[in-house]
Amino acid sequence: MTPPPLPPAIIVTTTFAVEGYSITEYKGIVRGIIVRSPTISQGILGGFKNIIGGNIGAWTEMCEQARQTAYHHMVAHAQALGANAVVGVAYDASEVKMSATEVICYGTAVVIKPNA
Repeated sequence: MTPPPLPPAIIVTTTFAVEGYSITEYKGIVRGIIVRSPTISQGILGGFKNIIGGNIGAWTEMCEQARQTAYHHMVAHAQALGANAVVGVAYDASEVKMSATEVICYGTAVVIKPNA
């Protein structure tokens, strides 16, 4: 599964301020959530690698795709609220059931303007 197309650029940061800009409006908490499980091939390759040890590249790829998709959904959510930036961004993940993982990307949607 490929992530949705990247929305038009907005500023996204893990900090709670953007240097050179002032926050003029808080739009609220935004998030992007996805629940992923490995494909059949990722499951087979990952299971084999789990037995012999080492980096499980197929699962790493699946996790990265999930993070990218959650990020894109969060940005789209922020833009739908009229924000031009998201501050305080973080990720979290939890196991929903065996072999299915929820990934959430969240932050605070804001409107910023350059400092005079």
